[in-house]
Amino acid sequence: MRLLDKTAIVTGAAQGFGLAIAETFAREGARVAVIDIDEAAAIAAANQIGGNAFALRCDVADNTDVSRAVASVMESLGNLDIVVNNAGISHRNKPMLDVSEEEFDRVFAVNVKSIYNMTLATVPHMEARGGVMLNIGSTAGLRPRPGLTWYNASKGAVNLLSKSMAVELAPLKIRVNALAPVAGETPLLATFMGEDTPERRAAFVATIPWGRLSTPRDVANAALFLCSDEAEMITGAVLEVDGGRCI
Repeated sequence: MRLLDKTAIVTGAAQGFGLAIAETFAREGARVAVIDIDEAAAIAAANQIGGNAFALRCDVADNTDVSRAVASVMESLGNLDIVVNNAGISHRNKPMLDVSEEEFDRVFAVNVKSIYNMTLATVPHMEARGGVMLNIGSTAGLRPRPGLTWYNASKGAVNLLSKSMAVELAPLKIRVNALAPVAGETPLLATFMGEDTPERRAAFVATIPWGRLSTPRDVANAALFLCSDEAEMITGAVLEVDGGRCI
């Protein structure tokens, strides 16, 4: 088992990429805190994963809520080895001038401020023993699509801050990396496309040389490697899980 006796937090873990990451980590021996704003869905996900998982409700955009959730994790697990900042949202695909201020603020709060909140709450618990933080960025922050300008910007921030965090936290033996998945088979897909139609899907897939969208399993397998001891010398990387989209 590649994560035997490790402890992990995965945010946005009730569905999509987060659920697959939490399932994979638990299968590989980690004890996993399944964190999501939807408490019922988080509980269902933890039950689905089994004995190595437990659920916590948390709004990752709220600093107080994050501090409370991390305190609960420490009380339950005793230590912390891995943090996966996966929770994310997008505004609907539309012209950038049509995105409301409320939508803009929420996108940056969930996609970017959440990492600030989680870093403040978790690094003090990892600095004595080292650890790993993995941020879920996106190809949107590397090769942006029209209609998603403000979402693209938030993921560009995630990709870059992961590199900066890696340099600053390296003396503490805390590795920080990011994943940049291409559009995937998750509940956010229709938001990215504007509407989920065969024509829109075909247009998205046509931009991916490998010929398909990403899947939660693709992202979970990449996350497993970067969070395992096999990747000890890898920090500050933004790993594209994109079937060649960014080439």
